[in-house]
Amino acid sequence: MLSYWEKQSLLQYDYIIAGSGVVGLSAAISLKERQPAARVLVLEREVLPTGASTKNAGFACIGSLTEILADLQAMPPETVLNLVAMRLAGLRLLRHRLGDERIGYRENGSYELIGTREEWALGQLEVVNQLLAGILDEAPAFSPANEKISGFGFATGHVKAMVRNNYEGEIHTGSMMRALIDKTIAMGVEIKTGCRIERMEDLHTGVNVIVTNHTLKEDIIFQAHKLLVCTNAFTGQLLPQLEVTPGRGQVLITEPVPGLPFKGIFHLEEGYFYFRELDGRVLLGGGRQLDFSGETSTDFRFNDRIQHELEEMLRHIILPGRPFIIADRWTGIMAFGNTKQPIVRAYTDNIILGVRMGGMGVAIGSIIGDKIATMALEQK
Repeated sequence: MLSYWEKQSLLQYDYIIAGSGVVGLSAAISLKERQPAARVLVLEREVLPTGASTKNAGFACIGSLTEILADLQAMPPETVLNLVAMRLAGLRLLRHRLGDERIGYRENGSYELIGTREEWALGQLEVVNQLLAGILDEAPAFSPANEKISGFGFATGHVKAMVRNNYEGEIHTGSMMRALIDKTIAMGVEIKTGCRIERMEDLHTGVNVIVTNHTLKEDIIFQAHKLLVCTNAFTGQLLPQLEVTPGRGQVLITEPVPGLPFKGIFHLEEGYFYFRELDGRVLLGGGRQLDFSGETSTDFRFNDRIQHELEEMLRHIILPGRPFIIADRWTGIMAFGNTKQPIVRAYTDNIILGVRMGGMGVAIGSIIGDKIATMALEQK
């Protein structure tokens, strides 16, 4: 039973955002930057953001050589170019908005390990460099880095070549999310956690957002002029008709490895595997391609086969001959579709979508949040 006071003063907002990940918080910041007096509410279904924003590997990436080549086989060159440009713009906005120090941004090098099956990609390196030249600074996107393989300690029997990406860095995911939350709150945005949206209703004059209160055993109806949906992989639970497919990512991290010979971030096999140095540890994730159907899930469960493959990769390719101990494991849920393009559009007159980040939420989340905030402000 809600009180008169609650109904009169605590349920009405100008904008409500569903989801407190990178996209949702970025949208909230953009709304307040442009309309400081607006009442903005972020609703998060769990205690912490639950998808990939707090569970990713912290790659500030634009895409590896083999990933971009795979994209060129599936999409027109101009579409691939636009996606890379979006990643660059998103990372620039994130860094400008929060500052490199607050998000733990570092440029310790970004590399792709090339195995026998990927050696063909080396012949396309200059083609991709020429394609991307128009949206980058003076340096080419990719350059050979074979001389670093032995120094990094990788298994030369598996790693035939290495390519450096000259436009990628690394981020401390926890620091990034802490900075986003702090900035959002400092700008006067309300964040309510443990608020699972059961349904939403566009009344044409505004939107009702219904959340069940389990203590009161009744629905709470929040009201706003516009609702911005930023729920990524979990969008299907609100809007099942949308083409949004969840993709679970398996991750592990080691205890500190004495004398670890490398720093930076690394890709393998079109970006399906990725690893990095973090405080002397190795964080390794990916392998979704080993069980696409099994990893099309919003359940936070370990895939024993993929976790085993990650350990084998550590043992035989990344840390050959070096003992290591697994310190922790987790999973994150990303969102994919039949194209790598995110869904950024009006769903109804007053409900706007910014979902399906395609595993690139860190890179594009800020710019997608800004885009949907602009749409919400422009639509009357």
